Amino acid sequence: MKGIRPMEYPRPLRPKERDLLDTVLPADSPGYGRYHERLKAMRVIARGRRGEGDLILGFPGDCADVTSPLAPVIAYGMVETTQGAYSITVREESGEQVNVEIVSGTGEEIPDHYEEKRRWTYSSWRPGLVSPATGTAVREVAIGPSFTLAFSPAEKRIWMHDRATGFVHLIPITNFHNELMLWKGIRDPGTVLRSTLFWEGLPSYADEDLRRAFVAYNRLKRRVAITQDPPALPARGFSSLLKNLFVRSR
Repeated sequence: MKGIRPMEYPRPLRPKERDLLDTVLPADSPGYGRYHERLKAMRVIARGRRGEGDLILGFPGDCADVTSPLAPVIAYGMVETTQGAYSITVREESGEQVNVEIVSGTGEEIPDHYEEKRRWTYSSWRPGLVSPATGTAVREVAIGPSFTLAFSPAEKRIWMHDRATGFVHLIPITNFHNELMLWKGIRDPGTVLRSTLFWEGLPSYADEDLRRAFVAYNRLKRRVAITQDPPALPARGFSSLLKNLFVRSR
């Protein structure tokens, strides 16, 4: 594994770092609880590629992997203070290493002392609850008995709740929108290439449209193991849709 091991590492997590990670990795959750315990045995072995507050956790003697693609996000939250807001991001473990980011909106490392106003995390969300970020209602779409998609227009976010593990997976809007356009057969470039329009059109999409789009997205960017898929979608990709757009525009 290629990587680096700076002289100032390994080091233990700072108390403030540990406290914030505990917030987004609740010990009473089946999935997050495993990470909660796992990180207790790890140390900060290097700074990540994104600068201050981007940390790679592993075991002493390991060489930090700073070349592989970033793993999917499994936990996200925020602490709001009188000095600003600090985000906490935890990525899926890969090669016995976990990438975490605890940073301010300007990318600076968090201070050891600050006056806290409130904190929240998507890791605490369950079907039937409002958005933990905004306190507003979300639209829910069931994907079989085990998974629930949530759409929050207030913060323009999509997430998936896994009932068995308690994990809440953030879903990138662009990839999801691409699959929705394919399923709906929408070919207008002004709509297809502008994922921000998704939120304006959300009320017009049926639950089945959103369900199909997620199943297709999950086949390409696997986040959860869906055992009861709807009938297979046509073998098409976003690149083929773009090709059709350009052909039709000639």
